[in-house]
Formats: sequence, C-alpha cells, structure tokens
Amino acid sequence: MLNTLKKSLFVTLFMLCGSAYAELPQDYKVVLLTENFPPFNMAVDDKNFARDDGIDGISADIVREMFKRAGIDYTLTLRFPWDRLYRLTLDKPNYGLFSTTYTEERKPLFKWVGPIAKTGWVLLAAPGNDIKVSSLQDAAKYRIGAYKNDAVSQNLESQGLEPINALRDQENVKKLVRGQIDLWATTDPVGRYLAKQEDVTGLNTVLRFREAELYLALNKDTPDEVVQRLQKALDELRSEGFIDDITENYL
Repeated sequence: MLNTLKKSLFVTLFMLCGSAYAELPQDYKVVLLTENFPPFNMAVDDKNFARDDGIDGISADIVREMFKRAGIDYTLTLRFPWDRLYRLTLDKPNYGLFSTTYTEERKPLFKWVGPIAKTGWVLLAAPGNDIKVSSLQDAAKYRIGAYKNDAVSQNLESQGLEPINALRDQENVKKLVRGQIDLWATTDPVGRYLAKQEDVTGLNTVLRFREAELYLALNKDTPDEVVQRLQKALDELRSEGFIDDITENYL
C-alpha cells in the first residue's frame, strides 16, 4: 500500500513538473525579429536582410542559446527598418524583438526577458569638433541626429528635444562628418562600431547621459510560461559565465 502511494505521488509530481511544458501547443513557435545593431545583432554579410545562421552578434548568440535551453522553437529574421519591426512586435502575438532597450515608457508595452547586455547613451561629435555640453538641455541648441523610434531618440523627444531622425543609424555617421548635424545621439559601443565600418574614427564623446540595458521584448500576448522559461535559461547562462564569454569574444 505504501509503495503504491509513493508511486502515485511520484507520478503526480512528475505530471505537475511537466505541465508547464504541456501548456504550449506542440507547434508553438516565436517569430524573432532583429536588425543590424552591431556588435549585438548583425547580418554576417552586412546586408539589411538575413535569416537564422546568417545573423550573429552578442545578443543573437545569447538569444539562440536561451531558446535552445528553454526548449522553445523559433524563427529568426533580420530586417530593416527598426520602426517596422517595433510595430510588428507590438501588434502580433508570439513576436519578439531584440536588442530592445528597456525603458519605463516601454515597460507596459511588452513582456521582457533580460537584461542581455548593458550599454550607454551618448552624444558624439565629429573628429576635431570641440563642442562642450553639460546636459541634454545644453545640447538642445545644436542639431542632433538620432535613429527613428530608437530608445535614444524617444528619450530625447520625451525631454522636449527635436532630434533629426534617420531610418538607418549609419546615416548619422555621414551626416556628422559632413556637418549636416552637430551631434549624434546613439548607443555606445554601437555608434563607434558603425562609424568604424564607415572608416570614421576619433569621434568625440561630448556627453554620456544614460546607462541602459538591452532585453528581448515579447508581444504582450506571449504566454507567461514562455517568458519564465526564457528568463530561467538566461539566468543560468549568466551564472555559468556564458554571457561574459560571448561578450568578450565580440568586443
């Protein structure tokens, strides 16, 4: 009798432990979207469209391993522009977007897994430019280039500034050296990485005005189970040193 009870209890516990996985349909899949945002996510061939193994970068490698450990299927596509990817993820169930900067303004719009990486927001000036500002308010008198619907641009706009938004952040490198903008509001180290690709070095950091964290943003209709399993996988990767190793490999 006792053995029968133990066996019954074991079966019950086993079923409860497995129930979290059973809640997802067998064909469940997350549609992951990303963009060229080096060194965090980028097309191997530097083009504006890529799929699956044609995408690499710090965040891309981490997200792949997260999904593998969580046992959740996915598709991964790199597209352009960011504004379109952002709106697709807002509107479509089971869509996810990375690397997405976590902000209080965006917090209620998505479900979040992270942080995947840390960055800083900066104002950059062209080589040899001696502009000096002590705050964003000081910078408001200058022409500031930014990336449309990016968290940096959204932050500037929320503070009353009017950045000149480009559809590709790389465009701001050219605008800066041509004198079409005075300052470039971007993410560090992304800005310097993009500038180097355009053979531009020696940019001057005029102001570092915020520290930020990059996350995987999931559509609000994503099952909580998916979020929990992915977060658990990410926490394990961090504790094992996987994230530090990947980051060091790229930087």
